[in-house]
Amino acid sequence: ILFAASATLLATEPVVVSPENQAMAVANEFVGLMKPQLQQALAEGGPVNAIAVCADVAPRIADSLSAQSGWTVKRVSLKARNASRAVPDGWEETVLLEFYPRRAAGEKPTDIRHGDVVGGQYRYMQAQVVEPVCLLCHGQVLTDEVTQVLREYYPDDTATGYTLGEVRGAISLSRNL
Repeated sequence: ILFAASATLLATEPVVVSPENQAMAVANEFVGLMKPQLQQALAEGGPVNAIAVCADVAPRIADSLSAQSGWTVKRVSLKARNASRAVPDGWEETVLLEFYPRRAAGEKPTDIRHGDVVGGQYRYMQAQVVEPVCLLCHGQVLTDEVTQVLREYYPDDTATGYTLGEVRGAISLSRNL
């Protein structure tokens, strides 16, 4: 009888998930939703189609996840492509500057993340590292067509010149505690 009562008590206790694990799950969901759409756009129309997905679909995914999860979700970079959505605040800039030497020292991209309590919020960032496909629109050498379309979507674009494996930016999440 004692065992059955203990099992019942354990079964009804809520599972507490840390803010870091919650944030990590939302960041991974963003990547999981974004990557297939980007791959499909590339397969259907090359890098020009991918630019449209990044411009239109990625913000919608971030906004949708923000509404569903209670976290503010965005992408940030020291070399922002979208000046209205991707420029880091002071805390994000500091964390991004910490990510670069970690990657240069050989830390695995999946381990480059940081979470902290700041001003009554839990803040979390997860690095976005340049993969081969990223170089089509973020690399050092771009086609004329890609350059032209980038100028149309992002007149103030600075998110080029990257090399494979480099930290390109981060997914940034925050939530009031």
